[in-house]
Amino acid sequence: MAESPFVNPLIESTRQYKTAGSCIMVIFGATGDLTARKLVPALYNLAIEGQLPAHFACVGFARRDKSHDDFRQEMLKAVNEHSRIQPIDPNIWQTFSEQLFYHRSEFDNDDGYEKLNEFLKQLDIQFGTKGNRVYYLSTQPSFFSGVIEKLKQHRLIYDVNQETEKWSRIIIEKPFGHDLNSAIALQNEISTHLDESQIYRIDHYLGKETVQNLLVFRFSNPIFESVWNNRHIDHVQITVSEDIGIGTRGRFFEEAGMLRDIVQNHMMQLLSLVAMEPPVNLKANAIRDEKVKVMESLRPFPLRKIDESVVRGQYGPGYIDGTQVKGYRQEENVSKTSPIETYVALELFIDNWRWAGVPFYLRAGKRLPKRATEISITFKDAPGFLFESENTKIDSNVMVIRIQPDEGISLKMNCKVPGVSSPIQPVKMDFRYSSYFGAIPPEAYERLICDCMSGDSTLFARNDEVLASWRQLTPVLEHWESAIPKGFPNYQSGTWGPKEADALIASGKRRWRLI
Repeated sequence: MAESPFVNPLIESTRQYKTAGSCIMVIFGATGDLTARKLVPALYNLAIEGQLPAHFACVGFARRDKSHDDFRQEMLKAVNEHSRIQPIDPNIWQTFSEQLFYHRSEFDNDDGYEKLNEFLKQLDIQFGTKGNRVYYLSTQPSFFSGVIEKLKQHRLIYDVNQETEKWSRIIIEKPFGHDLNSAIALQNEISTHLDESQIYRIDHYLGKETVQNLLVFRFSNPIFESVWNNRHIDHVQITVSEDIGIGTRGRFFEEAGMLRDIVQNHMMQLLSLVAMEPPVNLKANAIRDEKVKVMESLRPFPLRKIDESVVRGQYGPGYIDGTQVKGYRQEENVSKTSPIETYVALELFIDNWRWAGVPFYLRAGKRLPKRATEISITFKDAPGFLFESENTKIDSNVMVIRIQPDEGISLKMNCKVPGVSSPIQPVKMDFRYSSYFGAIPPEAYERLICDCMSGDSTLFARNDEVLASWRQLTPVLEHWESAIPKGFPNYQSGTWGPKEADALIASGKRRWRLI
């Protein structure tokens, strides 16, 4: 790979490079929020750190009228507001901005795709991008199939069986379908135009540093992997807590809800990484094969007793950090009688040799007291006859993997307090990425975009992963559609969710970890 013109000499000697291929990245829906907050700032940060291909260009594709300069000025504002690397380096921005372009077209306009094809060929000559393409679908899901069909029709997607000199890949944002049948239908539609190797279903949680470290942590530390089973682990909790409400996403959330928006993708991916068996190697398909085995081992919810394993909730008015906030039904573009859930808690079991009998508790909610995503592994108690008494309870050992914020890993264990009386007290060993490595971890989109350009699909969801997740959760959605929830809203903003969620985990004489 040719040396990137953006390499920062201060970090060049310590950075491990991934070979990102020369290419043009086309962002469909380039005037949307995701492009401004995440995608272009990620590309700029890759440029700063020398990970952007030396031969590269980016084209925004959207329906609004604007010039190349208009688009560049908007993206400069976005990078100033959202880049993790501050302040903006004017010299690097100048070079980077000269590789940003804008193409106006409707998503279903044949002439727009023909003109795009000609424009990309011109950029190939100008930037030496060799005809390689990454198409990022940052649009509403209803446009996915149509855009892919037009790209193939106008020879913007290559046939992998015929083209060996250049490549084309498509990044698809979630949600991939809204239930099992729609996911199957969408897969059938796009697979007529694409090979599975060209499809990169993005889940930004998989790009987070702590999530990437899960495999390293588990399989390079025998001390932990040796106890990673039902003989030593009592239960696992996965929490995605948000203190914000739905903001301006009312229309989207009315169609999605928390189960589709967070649980089906982010949380099921975390579950599979925690529970998977060691892969035979570190190739993408070997890792994803093991994740699929976890999903296929999930015990189906008993259809007549779904409410005993799944709890849904919706936030009402309350207080966040002392500030009064409104309830979900008072949010913009939300029905005053909406049955949509903003909180979900589930009890899941994995029926295999490693995890038989170990409950996995998942909870995700909006307007909870704080923002946090974590995985906690609670180990079985030691026999209590040595140190426990009526007045002394020995705490369980708990390992916590923090995904956000303050990425890191902690382990709670019991120790003797210095002194004559010898009380036992839990203490915590705590590792934080920022403290130890002295740097802010890269944004998830930086890693994932770079991986796609490199042809590494490890951190992207494969079709059978997606379908297995929908197969587990679609019966819940169907049950909810047939049974209107009673008592919504059933938890106040600023609390940890409905009381039914506490009862769900308490049925096994457990409780949610205090975050």
